[in-house]
This record gives sequence, C-alpha cells and structure tokens, in this order.
Amino acid sequence: MWGFLARAAESKTPTRIQREKTGLILKAALEVFSTYGFRGSTIDQIATEAGLSKPNLLYYFDSKEAIHALLLEHLLDTWLDPLRALDPKGDPVSEITGYVIRKLELSRDYPRESRLFANEILQGAPRVMGLIKGPLKTLVDNRAAVISDWSKSGRIADVDPYHLIFSIWATTQHYADFDSQVSAVLGDAAERRFEAAADYLTTLFTKMLLPSAG
Repeated sequence: MWGFLARAAESKTPTRIQREKTGLILKAALEVFSTYGFRGSTIDQIATEAGLSKPNLLYYFDSKEAIHALLLEHLLDTWLDPLRALDPKGDPVSEITGYVIRKLELSRDYPRESRLFANEILQGAPRVMGLIKGPLKTLVDNRAAVISDWSKSGRIADVDPYHLIFSIWATTQHYADFDSQVSAVLGDAAERRFEAAADYLTTLFTKMLLPSAG
C-alpha cells in the first residue's frame, strides 16, 4: 500500500530479534518525529535514540520515509478503534459519549502519537491521504449513517453526523496536541485535567444529543 516496508516485515516469519529491533526503531522514531516533525528528523537521530548504528537501522528500514509510513499506518488503525467500537444497536447517547471518552483516553495514553498524526495532517497528509480517503472515510461514512438514523428516528437530537464526529475529534485530541498549553493554564488543576475533561465533555455532548435539545 505504501511502497515502503520494513525489511523485517518482508519475511513471512520474522525472527524474535527482528521483531524486537523493529519495535525498538519504531519507538525511537516516534519520539524523534513527535519532537522534531518529519522534515526536522533524520535517520541519524532515530538511530541514536534507538541505541543502534545507522547501518544497523538501515538493515531494517530503507529510509526515514519507510519508518514514518509504518508508524502512521499503525497509528491510524489504533486511532480508528474507538469509532469501530460504536455499536449501532446500543443506546445512542451512551454510545456517542462512550466514543468521546475512548478518544480522550487515547489522547491521555498516546500524546506523542496524536502529535505525530496532527503534524502529518497540517502538512496536507502527503503520506496518509490514501488511508484517509480509504479506510478512515469508509468507517466515518458508516458511523455517520448510524448517527443519522438515530437522529431521524428521534433517538437523539437532529445533528450533522460528520460535524459531530469532527467536534469529538477536536475536543478530545486538543488535550494531547495542546497539552502544554492546557497544563500551563490549569496550573495545579492540571493533574486532574483528563478526569475533569471527561466529566465536562460527557455533559456537553449529552445535553446536545438529548432529543429535547432539538
């Protein structure tokens, strides 16, 4: 799909050492890319962060583009898991607010990954546009149709499903992408920022989604 593949991934049965080294490189690359961005990062920086020589790293990956592409592909799959978990047969308000909380938890647990993805989008998504127009759009279209059906049946207020999803992304990912700003503004209260955000966003979206809000 990408045209770039980890050398270790080319083998149908990578060895334990190959898996460990590939994982080590990806972890180091995540730290480097999320700190310096794609353009500001180099293979040498990633190798140093991973504790490997440059030739050793290049045995597993051809280039920083290959590493970046694999990171983004794995990240996007993880990022879509909470939306996949939205159950069309469940209670609409509970399902949507549950999605909000799951997204917020991703921001709490994977802030570097969130910033990596945000940087890619800000650059016009040159390395993930195929995935955005493919698997991401397909899933969003599917869940938007579910939300639209809930609205039409009167189970939730009349909302634009796409902009509802966008607003959930914006309000939850803010706590990862702008964490330094959030923490600075909140001061001592920053320690409970995710718990407070969960309470606030649950109330916000619940009030908006209740049929009476329409």
